[in-house]
Amino acid sequence: MFRLLSWLFGFGVFSGLIVLGGVAWYVAMLNEDLPDYTALMDYQPPVTTRVHAADGVLLAEFARERRLFQPVETIPPMVIEAFLSAEDKDFYSHFGIDVAGVFRAARDNVMQAVDGGSGNLVGASTITQQVAKNFLLTSDQTWDRKIKEALLALRIENAMTKDEILELYLNEIFLGLNSYGVAAAALNYFDKALYELTYAEAAYLAALPKGPSNYHPFRRPEAAIERRNWVLDRMAENGYITLEEASAYKNENLNVIPRAGGSQLYSAEYFTEDVRRQLAELYGEDTLYGGGMSVRTSLDPQMQLHARKALMDGLIDFDQRRGFHGVEDTIEIGEDWGGALAGISPLGDVPEWTLAVVLSTEANSAQIGLRPIIDVDGRVSSERITGTLPGSAVSWVSEPLGQLLSVGDVIYVEPVAGEEGIYTLRQVPEIEGAIVAMDPRTGRVLALVGGFSFAESEFNRATQAMRQPGSSFKPIVYAAALDNGYTPASVILDAPLEVVNADGSVWEPENYARQFYGPQTLRRGIELSRNVMTVRLARDLGMPMIEEYSRLFGVYDDMPHVLAMALGAGETTVMRLTAAYATIANGGRKITPTLIDRIQDRYGDTIYRHDERICEACQQAEWHGQGAPMIIDSRAQVLDPMTAYQVTSMMEGVVQRGTGTAVRAVGRPVAGKTGTTNDYKDAWFVGFTPELAVGVYVGYDTPRSMGSSSTGGELAAPIFADFVSAALEGVPPTRFQVPQGMHTDWIDPATGVGIVAGGSGVQEAFKPGTGPNLMTSVIGVNSRAFDNIQTGASQQQPMFGAGSLF
Repeated sequence: MFRLLSWLFGFGVFSGLIVLGGVAWYVAMLNEDLPDYTALMDYQPPVTTRVHAADGVLLAEFARERRLFQPVETIPPMVIEAFLSAEDKDFYSHFGIDVAGVFRAARDNVMQAVDGGSGNLVGASTITQQVAKNFLLTSDQTWDRKIKEALLALRIENAMTKDEILELYLNEIFLGLNSYGVAAAALNYFDKALYELTYAEAAYLAALPKGPSNYHPFRRPEAAIERRNWVLDRMAENGYITLEEASAYKNENLNVIPRAGGSQLYSAEYFTEDVRRQLAELYGEDTLYGGGMSVRTSLDPQMQLHARKALMDGLIDFDQRRGFHGVEDTIEIGEDWGGALAGISPLGDVPEWTLAVVLSTEANSAQIGLRPIIDVDGRVSSERITGTLPGSAVSWVSEPLGQLLSVGDVIYVEPVAGEEGIYTLRQVPEIEGAIVAMDPRTGRVLALVGGFSFAESEFNRATQAMRQPGSSFKPIVYAAALDNGYTPASVILDAPLEVVNADGSVWEPENYARQFYGPQTLRRGIELSRNVMTVRLARDLGMPMIEEYSRLFGVYDDMPHVLAMALGAGETTVMRLTAAYATIANGGRKITPTLIDRIQDRYGDTIYRHDERICEACQQAEWHGQGAPMIIDSRAQVLDPMTAYQVTSMMEGVVQRGTGTAVRAVGRPVAGKTGTTNDYKDAWFVGFTPELAVGVYVGYDTPRSMGSSSTGGELAAPIFADFVSAALEGVPPTRFQVPQGMHTDWIDPATGVGIVAGGSGVQEAFKPGTGPNLMTSVIGVNSRAFDNIQTGASQQQPMFGAGSLF
């Protein structure tokens, strides 16, 4: 008997050693195949790139995984306490594996099986094990993965401090709503920074790692509250809060307010999208969506609102003058029209308007039902709001509303100020446009609107639309002339001119009024936008010179050497032309437009700065009575400062006496130029004050005539005036500075001859050695009334009808 027992004991020991050896071999095999855990030491998680306005207001966030990295020492204790209570209360005392927790989990799983339960098995993964799984392993539910997880946890604990492990966990954990990490989750769930969270909100975030979809705040609110309350109980159990506090926090609602992605300022969608494209071009998609860059832009939010309003008002006014062009949609009016109407998405960036359905009509009025409110969880409100659309509130429509609208028609309406329940009819304009405003001294783009609605069309007409600038290009031609021997008092013949092309075709440039005015000064030519004078001037200068100036100013990169280009027949963008005018306003020093002031990487180091001026003394750490540092402006001088002032003065005349008189309403010194292309397809006004350079464009996306008299002075100039008046309200007006060395004389604007001050004369600025005409010398007077200009192939007209009208 004793021998049998000895044999059995020996066999058991032998078998146990074999099992232990097998386990050791199995573990060793898995150990050899472990991922490199040292990569965690240098791990850089993808972090959201954030874009800010000039005043620090958040404009947009770009990320595939919305994550904001938060150092562990800056995470509020309550957040840490909530996650430790929910996930690993012994985190700071165990060595990576919670042995007691493993036994508790095994006991609970056995008890569940004995009781016949079929729920999920209880796990015992520590935070360290979760870090190992989330960073280095898959989520496969296998024994291999669990053992690897435990082995990695032991290694991580030996290589990193507890705080370093916790920092990785709290910044990597997925918490739903595309939120990775606690900082992003606080913003996305509650629109708050971490330090602003309450205990109840922190407890809800700590409830999410087990399964965000299981505790979704809208789809499963009861389960979410139950899990949050469980976390609060654990916090009380662990001594972080009292039972009374836990009871009070459990009575709170979830208070989840999902945060929208994309642009955070509804008027700046075109601006932020252009910034996004530029960042992607500079650094690539991966850095844009995961590099954690902090981008400070040049946008002035208040000025942006003014720009949007001025452009919208101008486009709406033009569109309404052409009448009503149709409803947005038509739905069936059943017992509940709200559900069908809620299914139609409105323009999200036009909050002043709302969709409505026509419920009934009378002779000249309609009863309407407004689109129901849709909660953040997507549920349609049961409340149904109705209103009245009287014909008296829709003065721009000539037909009675009863004939214009039918029951079931879906339209846009806007509340009438001061009249409750009364609405006016709105429609999305067919016409489009753009406006750009920049600082003429730096090129910083302060406002940019690329169309009526980004939600309707993301095409940016300020930076992407290539359109003919028409006569708004003429200041470049006149700048070239003034830089090369002409004065504002120089006289050019305005008479019929024929250009015979190499193919035998004849181009006869015409003025807007299809009349000719004889000898005219350069000033009169630009103020009244004389086309024939401009072509004659360009012929005298030579198109290669005009092309060189257009390239220096950044209007065109490679302009054909054809005379029609002097009238703006080429294509450019609002941004480029506005920057060219800003160069003139800046005394001829080259302006490069920018939407971005500075970019910092995730560590706060500046990796891009627009301002390239040199200032070595600006870096001094202390002040010892030394004077202001000298800033060296290294930007190219593309135009003589005296020439720049002469062009500015002549464009002031455009506003005071010429084609841009609508801009006089601004009530301060403004220089600018109108532009209108053939058949009234494009309307421009580009100009500047000493403080602001602004470009405005109006036209259809598919070019077509806007109708007779739809000129830059009629359409674009009023938009310019409205914007500048609002943008510079309260800013004292200043005059354009005359460069030193210039002298002024009074001239007759018709002849350029010096006269006694006053009367109808104009005070003209002259460079040293020049002055008013002593006698009239007219370019072109001695030529035949019809000049036959033989041109080479390089001067063939680029297209029929190219050029400007006005």
